[in-house]
Amino acid sequence: MDRDHFQALLSRVRYEVLPAKATEDKVLAHVPRDVVVTVTASPVKGLEPTLDLATRLAAHGYRVVPHVPARLLRDDAHLKDVTGRLRAAGVDDVFVPAGDADPPAGVYEGALPVLRRLEELGAPFAEVGITGYPESHPLLHDDLTIQAMWDKRAHATYIVSNLCFDARVLGEWIGRIRRRHITLPVHVGVAGPVQRAKLLTMAAKIGVGESTRFLTRHASWFVRLAAPGGYAPERLLARSGAALTAPSAKVAGLHLFTFNQIAETERWRRAALERLAG
Repeated sequence: MDRDHFQALLSRVRYEVLPAKATEDKVLAHVPRDVVVTVTASPVKGLEPTLDLATRLAAHGYRVVPHVPARLLRDDAHLKDVTGRLRAAGVDDVFVPAGDADPPAGVYEGALPVLRRLEELGAPFAEVGITGYPESHPLLHDDLTIQAMWDKRAHATYIVSNLCFDARVLGEWIGRIRRRHITLPVHVGVAGPVQRAKLLTMAAKIGVGESTRFLTRHASWFVRLAAPGGYAPERLLARSGAALTAPSAKVAGLHLFTFNQIAETERWRRAALERLAG
């Protein structure tokens, strides 16, 4: 990837954070206001911590994107309440995955019915994101995940790709969705510069149930992230250059999974931008 393209991608980032006790302070201390902050939702803790943190960060002047998993919504009344609270906080962008809650908290099994209902409610959010899966989904065949994007494309404004550690796989996936005439811009999901010891600590803090679920479904992620010297985001980005920078790819920017290593992620990004500017 050439210097200008790399610099452009690093200038258009989103930081995904977990709604933990110290997250607000970490964001305020380390994240510039021009960086979009996305807030995950936990099938164990429910939507409340996500809504609470998103509201507080929006009040601090951040552009915030809360995750609203379909399987965490109890019913239509709950969706209306969530929508009203977020709009009152000034939030105009939401990310709507199906979610991992099993069983679902209510009537929604997947994202598509929620996306359709939001349109019926007057499309209250200017931006709506959906999930893409460059690497295989643990429960769905690859063709089904691309078909799901096709079905949802009319109700969304962008795609966030899930974590991928293989430049070839990432490039092939972008090519496949474009050949299927899925034209939504993609924010490419990339793990930040994760420190192994902190990743293990974070997994423990999330809770036994949730970390077990995460590791069961994403064991390969953890192996690659936790292996000493096994992962560096700049290497993946360098190898993915052509796939991310071709005009036909329509890559809007990077979605950085911080795993709440927020200071480390921003320090890495600033250092990379300084090297590129030098």
